[in-house]
Amino acid sequence: MHSEAHAVSERQVPSIEWVTFTLIVICYALFGVAVFWVPHFSVLASAVVLIVVLVLHSSLSHEVLHGHPFASKRLSESLVIVSIGLFIPYIRFRDTHLAHHMDAKLTDPYEDPESNYLDPAVWAQLPAFQKRILRANNTLLGRMVLGPLVSQWAFMSDDFRAIRRGSQDIVWAWAYHIPGVIVVLVGVAMSPLPVWIYVMCAYVALSILKIRTFLEHQAHARASGRSVIIEDRGILAFLFLNNNLHVVHHMHPTVPWNKLPAIYWGNKSRYVTRNGGYVYASYGTVFRQYFWRAKDPVAHPLWPMKGD
Repeated sequence: MHSEAHAVSERQVPSIEWVTFTLIVICYALFGVAVFWVPHFSVLASAVVLIVVLVLHSSLSHEVLHGHPFASKRLSESLVIVSIGLFIPYIRFRDTHLAHHMDAKLTDPYEDPESNYLDPAVWAQLPAFQKRILRANNTLLGRMVLGPLVSQWAFMSDDFRAIRRGSQDIVWAWAYHIPGVIVVLVGVAMSPLPVWIYVMCAYVALSILKIRTFLEHQAHARASGRSVIIEDRGILAFLFLNNNLHVVHHMHPTVPWNKLPAIYWGNKSRYVTRNGGYVYASYGTVFRQYFWRAKDPVAHPLWPMKGD
């Protein structure tokens, strides 16, 4: 699989990804318009544009950590090192996400930094109120409303514990992040857009990103059956930069976002077979099935698990 993925990457990735670079430029231009110009006419319109921009910026940051748009990692990362979405340091996003790409560990409550599952033994010891929150968080509505708070608390708690254990890498990640956040908020304070609305927009952007991650991975006996395909071609697929074709991304992680649909639709049966038919027709289907209903238990149903 790895040699084939490498071959796909080599065929499709130029030295400069101009489509991605252009989209980054457009994203920042819209950011400036949303913060400094649109509020003069409509704060609501500004908020809508800003939410779209913040979701897109997160997706573009994901492209950068996978090696786009430039061959130079330092140059690419300079484009997104300031996290205008406020909450997640880019360096921590990069490091945890690349660790997540160890497919044999997908959904592992300890080894996969992006897993939404808990060790059943840990789950059994939680207080009743925490269980209620986490059960609600496993519905799509709960994931969108509570999810940003739940994940941010867990993320920052883990980082704080690691810092107390002496992790200098995490200290430096936050040391890079916090001045950037201050610069962003000072800039917003000098604009006609209220800072509290900006922060609210950042939260809503995280809520929308939770739609993407809600069922991205499932507990499955085979590692190859853990990543989803959502055959959506609408606005969410664009804002998520085709990461809805998630098994394709995991098999070819260095292929740029705009190439993923052609790879999937050109050999759909291979990818559907690969992930055991873990497929949804659209995000509309996901909303209809899981808006009020939990898709998964909080406790990992196959723990301890094995890979392929």
